[in-house]
Amino acid sequence: MIGIWQALVIDCEDPDTLAVFYQELLGMIRVQEDDGWISIGDAADRPAVAFQRVDRLVRPEWPDAEHPQQMHVDVLVEDLDAAEAEVLRLGATSLDAGTASFRVYADPSGHPFCLVLS
Repeated sequence: MIGIWQALVIDCEDPDTLAVFYQELLGMIRVQEDDGWISIGDAADRPAVAFQRVDRLVRPEWPDAEHPQQMHVDVLVEDLDAAEAEVLRLGATSLDAGTASFRVYADPSGHPFCLVLS
C-alpha cells in the first residue's frame, strides 16, 4: 500500500450548495470547512467527499464524450421512485437514462450520479 484514501474532491462553483446536496443524499455530516473548500463524511477521521470552488466549471454533458463526466457516484437505494422524488426535491436533474435497476441524474453543479437499486 502506498497511501490511505483521504477524499474524493469534486470541483464546483458553490461548495456549500453541493455539500448540502450530498449531505442529504448520503446522510453525511460536514467535517471540514475552509474558504472555497468543504468536506463531508461519516466522521472527521474517515475518508470524505470534498467540494472545491472553481471560478468557471466546465460541466460534463452525459454521455457526450466531448464533455466527459470523468467520474460519477453510484448511490444504493431500496426504492428508485422514492429516491428519485427526494433527489429531485434536493435540486438534482433527471438525465432520462438508466434501466430498471438504475437511473442517472445530474447534481446541482451538473455532475452525473446514479441511483442504483439495492
